[in-house]
Amino acid sequence: MAALRVNPTRMELTRVKTRLVTAKRGHKLLKDKRDELVRQFIALIRENAKLRQKTENDLQTALRRFAMARAVMDGPALESALMYPARSAHVNVGIKNILSVRVPEISLHEGSMQEAIQPYGYAETSAELDEAISTMAALLPLLLRLAEIEKTCSLLADEIEKTRRRVNALEFVMMPQFEETIRVITMKLDENERSAIIRLMKVKEIIAQKS
Repeated sequence: MAALRVNPTRMELTRVKTRLVTAKRGHKLLKDKRDELVRQFIALIRENAKLRQKTENDLQTALRRFAMARAVMDGPALESALMYPARSAHVNVGIKNILSVRVPEISLHEGSMQEAIQPYGYAETSAELDEAISTMAALLPLLLRLAEIEKTCSLLADEIEKTRRRVNALEFVMMPQFEETIRVITMKLDENERSAIIRLMKVKEIIAQKS
């Protein structure tokens, strides 16, 4: 690793040593941050896998029941039953902080549970349609949570990659460069000190000979 181009003085040596100490401290902090980001990322990935599996299974079940309801009901009756919603829902999207990473926080506020999920009477509809709508209504919170987790995982993955690059830059570029610079400056200072001692000894020898 090439050393920095600096004057081989004691002041520069002190300055480079200070930069090395700062780099080591920053390297440790960034490594700790990277490790914690990876830990939280893995936990979210596991939760995402379980949630996605459940969501896909429930969606398949709901779509299968919708298909069965369409088979036993005529088209206009099915469209009329699904024309108006029965319960209101409000989605709030906020921001939370995970180790200086701003990630979304999605919350769902549904209407009163006293409101009926089915916006129609039961006389002209099939049981398959009732079950499909109930399944889809229960899926809404899961879909929102899944969207929140997947976006959070994407943002954390980007931050992990950035942090990894910074850690590698400190560990394999800056810190070795500072250490090499310290070694070179120390060698130059030692060499200058030896030269000064030799010159002093020669001066003493000349003075002694003249005396």
